[in-house]
Amino acid sequence: MPIESPPLSLERLNATRNSLRDAVVHTAQWHNDALSATLNTSLAFKYENLQRAGSFKIRGATNKIARLLATGAQGNGVIAASAGNHAQGVARAAGLAGLRAVVVMPVNAPLTKVEACRKMGAEVHLHGTNLEQATELAQEVARRDNLAFLSPYDDWDVIAGQASCGLEMFEDDPDVTLAVVPLGGGGLLSGVALALKLQNPAIRVVGVQTDTVAPWRRFLADGSIEEVAPDAHTIADGIKVKRAGELTRQVIARYVDDIVTVSDNAIAEAIVTLLEHTHTIGEGAGVIGLAALMSGRIPVSERDRVVCVISGGNVDTSLVGRSIDYGLASSGRLINLSVTIQDTPGNLAHLLDTVARLSVNIRHVEHRRGELHVPVGMTQVILEMEARGPEHQEQLVTLFQEEGLQVNTLTTRQPKGQA
Repeated sequence: MPIESPPLSLERLNATRNSLRDAVVHTAQWHNDALSATLNTSLAFKYENLQRAGSFKIRGATNKIARLLATGAQGNGVIAASAGNHAQGVARAAGLAGLRAVVVMPVNAPLTKVEACRKMGAEVHLHGTNLEQATELAQEVARRDNLAFLSPYDDWDVIAGQASCGLEMFEDDPDVTLAVVPLGGGGLLSGVALALKLQNPAIRVVGVQTDTVAPWRRFLADGSIEEVAPDAHTIADGIKVKRAGELTRQVIARYVDDIVTVSDNAIAEAIVTLLEHTHTIGEGAGVIGLAALMSGRIPVSERDRVVCVISGGNVDTSLVGRSIDYGLASSGRLINLSVTIQDTPGNLAHLLDTVARLSVNIRHVEHRRGELHVPVGMTQVILEMEARGPEHQEQLVTLFQEEGLQVNTLTTRQPKGQA
C-alpha cells in the first residue's frame, strides 16, 4: 500500500492548538507512583476524561467547525453520527459557535450520552443498531437539509484538532518515550502520533483496540483492514468502529509503531484500577490503554516514560456498578462459590465462621434446597464474597476442600496476558 505524507505540518498543528485555547482545556498529565511501581516503569495519565464534554472529541469538533465558519461552508448547521462522545463534542462546539447541531446516534447508545447531547442543545435522532447505520442516515439528512457532515475521525481538520492533545503531552513531558492511545476510527491516534513524531521520531506510539472489534489488527503487518462481525460486542462502545478511516490509515501507516488488542475482562479491570488509583472514572474505551499495559500487551522497561491517554469518562451511570463488579471478578477480588453442606442446625454458622477466619467479606448468601441437583438432606449455599485477590480466593477454596466440602467456583477470572 503506498503511504502518502499527511498534509499536516508541525506548524499547522501548533497553529490549530493556539486557536483552540479558549474552547478546550489543557488537561492534566500526572505521574502515578503506585501503578508505576506495579508496572516497573514511569507511568503518567493524560486525563482527557476531564476534558470539556467529557472526552477529547471536542478538540477535533471545535477545529472543524471553526474551519467551516472561516470558509462559509457550514450551511444550515452541522450534523454528526456518533455512539456518544463525538456527538457531545459536536453539540458543545456548535453551541459555542451559535450553530444548529443535529446528531444521529444508534438506538442502543448510552442514555447518559443521549441526554447530555440534548442538554447541550443538539437535536438527537436515534437510528440503527450501530454507528454505520447511524452514519448513513446522518449523511442523508445532511444532503437534504444542507447541513455540514462532521466525520468523527476521517478529516484533516478533525485530526489536527485531536493533535492538540499530543502537543500538550509533549509539552508536559518532552522526555516521553512511549504513548499509549485508544484506537477506534483512528482520529485521536493519528493526531497524537503526528504531534509526537514530528517533534521526536524516537517516541514509540501504540494504538489499542478491543479483541472483538479490531479492524486494524493486521494493518501494520500487511495493510489489511479486518472485517468485524455484525454482532461484535464490547464494553468499549466509544471505539466500536468497524470502518477504518482512509485519511487515518495514511497517518497510522507512517507514524504508529504497534497496534494491540485487549479483552473486555482487562478493560473492566482497568476501569476499577483507574478509579481506585486516580479517583476518576474512565469509560471502557477511555481506559483501554491502561488495560493493555496491565495485561502485558505492551512491553515496557524501567527506563521508559509512558504516557497513557484516558480518552473519555462518559460512562453510562447504569453500567458503572456492573462494570466495577465485572472488573473485581476478573481480577479475582469478587468470587461466587457454591458449597454443599448438610442441612442441619449449626452447619451454616460453621461455614460462615470458616469464611470469617480468612477475613473474606460476604456480600450475599443464598440457599438452594429441594432441587434435583441437591441431594436430600443437603443444602447448596451460594456465597458472593469479596477477597483480596486470586491468592486469597484460592486459600478459601483450599480451606473448604480440606474440610471435606463440595465446592464449585461460579465466577472465573481472565488469566493475565490472555485474550
